[in-house]
Amino acid sequence: LRRRARAYLRGQPGARTLTTTALVHETYLKLIGAKTLTWKDRAHFMALAAQAMRHVLISYARRNRAAKRGGGAPKLELEAAPILTDFAADQFLALNQALEQLATLNERLSRTVELRFFGGMTVDETAEVLGVAPSTVKLDWQKARAWLYRELGAA
Repeated sequence: LRRRARAYLRGQPGARTLTTTALVHETYLKLIGAKTLTWKDRAHFMALAAQAMRHVLISYARRNRAAKRGGGAPKLELEAAPILTDFAADQFLALNQALEQLATLNERLSRTVELRFFGGMTVDETAEVLGVAPSTVKLDWQKARAWLYRELGAA
C-alpha cells in the first residue's frame, strides 16, 4: 500500500498536505473499519485497497476545498511532509466526477481505471480481479483513457 500511495503522490506538484504514510493509514483504517469486508486473495485485497484509497483521496480533496475551511484560499502549513495541492485537488475531483459518469455508462471501464490508476495494478492483476482476459483489460484501459481524455479535456 505504501509503495502504491507513494507512486500516486509522487506525481503531485507543489506544496503538499497529505503524506504517503497518512494516506496509507487512512486507507488501512477504512479497510479495517468495514465490518462486512472480506477478501479472497492478494489481488482482491489490492482491488479493495485501491477503492478505499480513491475514497480517502476524494474525501481529502473535498475537505480541502470546503468553503468552511477557506475554500480555495492558500494555506500555510507547518508540516514539512506535504501532498495534494489546490490545483491537484481540483484535477482529482474532476477525475472522480468523470469516473462516476463513466461508471454509469460502463462499470467495467470505470473499475479498470480505478484498479490501474489508483491501485497501481498490472494488466494481469486487473484481469484477475475483474475476471476477464488481459487483452480485454488492455482494450478497456485504452477506451477508458480516451473517454477520460475527451471528458477532462473539455473541462
